[in-house]
Amino acid sequence: MAIAKKTSSIKTWKKIKDYVYGKKGTKRRDNLEIDAKSFSIGLQLRNAREQTNLTQDQLGILLNKKRTFISRVENDGSNLTLKTLHDIVEKGLGGKVQISIVL
Repeated sequence: MAIAKKTSSIKTWKKIKDYVYGKKGTKRRDNLEIDAKSFSIGLQLRNAREQTNLTQDQLGILLNKKRTFISRVENDGSNLTLKTLHDIVEKGLGGKVQISIVL
């Protein structure tokens, strides 16, 4: 509740993240950003699976993985190897992975 009162004058998501998690470059903020990206990858994979009308079980069978593995990837994309990402997208979903690096 104390945070809610202090942040009531803060209007943007960036300012809230700065206030609660610290500025970019701090360990806590960097961890938040990494977790958010991991979550986003998992969500993109789930959306792609749903667009192809596959269940987690069906995708698991295509990849020789258990449904629980597919669920874990969709709910937390962290610790996902590039090989596994390629297998899920290309072998399982029939798509292509595009990765970009921005400096």
